[in-house]
Amino acid sequence: MGRLRRVESIVLLLVMVTVLASFLDGPASAAGPAGWRGADTERIWHFPRDHGAHGAYKTEWWYFTGNLTDDQGKRYGYQLTFFREGVCFRPADPLNPWSVRDLYLAHFAITDVSGKRFSFDERASRAGPALAGASADSLHAWLLNWRAMEKGGHLLVEARNDAASVNLDLIPLKPPAVNGERGLSRKGSGKGQASYYVSCTSLATSGLVKAPGMAYPVCMRGVSWFDHEFGSNQLNPDQAGWDWFGLHLSDGRDLMLYFLRRIDGSVEPASSGTIVEASGVAGHLTLAQVKLDVLDHWRSQRSRGIYPSRWRLRVPSMRLDVVVSPLLLDQELSTPESTGVTYWEGAVEGEGVSGNQGITCRGYVEMTGYAGKLGGVF
Repeated sequence: MGRLRRVESIVLLLVMVTVLASFLDGPASAAGPAGWRGADTERIWHFPRDHGAHGAYKTEWWYFTGNLTDDQGKRYGYQLTFFREGVCFRPADPLNPWSVRDLYLAHFAITDVSGKRFSFDERASRAGPALAGASADSLHAWLLNWRAMEKGGHLLVEARNDAASVNLDLIPLKPPAVNGERGLSRKGSGKGQASYYVSCTSLATSGLVKAPGMAYPVCMRGVSWFDHEFGSNQLNPDQAGWDWFGLHLSDGRDLMLYFLRRIDGSVEPASSGTIVEASGVAGHLTLAQVKLDVLDHWRSQRSRGIYPSRWRLRVPSMRLDVVVSPLLLDQELSTPESTGVTYWEGAVEGEGVSGNQGITCRGYVEMTGYAGKLGGVF
């Protein structure tokens, strides 16, 4: 068994080197690299099927984040993400389990707000029986004993390691919101520099969570957010990283924004967002409709990266104005054994106004490109 694991590790390392090299070689053609399909036309969505895998595209991820509270009022955040990265469109021997087509990677993190503790874990594996995979028929992505699946209209997420675990039931309160304009979430001006991107922004959440230091899992409730995105040639080579916001507003609306930062310090004009009304109706927001001001910064003692740590977000046409801050400053993940990216992904809260009404918000923010290059599956 030990020898098998060493062989598996060597094969996995070689596959990861191949994946990373494909990104270091520069952007692929607009139609998609080496046979992979590009996101360049409108898409008609079908759920629950489209929550499943889309093997014709090179890169795909399923992203779960949530803000939870236990019976004593203590607050927590969690993140569970599954990545599928295509290695080669047509493996040399499809019947041979060692002939790798897709690599699967996953990140799992818990924020203990009261305990001021952030913990994360990562995994990577080739696809294979009982190792990792994703169903094409509906949501079911897994990597060993970490998984996300759809069952009876509910979304179930589960992950555990020696120190932490989540076992959660997520009930959609709104229909899936398709992000972008006319079905395409653009990331640049070039053909194919886009993705197909859908969000389930409001998921009533309940279940068991064990944070590091807990003797046993405890019951928690809250709200989660599920993002699913896939494409093949999304980013411009001059893009340094991005800032993503997923916020639940107390007036019943949900707000998603992403800002793609260029190397020269400017923001990619294709950056955009989505506002999901309390009724579930989703509307597209262009970069011109949104204002972002960074009010403070935090420096990581590990990576030495300097991240924004307080923001003012405005949508003037909706008279929406909120200030958002992390629940814990240090929510940085370093993932050398999977995506190879150091990034910040954390639970946040804020307050402000919507029209003449005072509001609060909770949610998650993701920031990449502040501590080294993107690389990896990003």
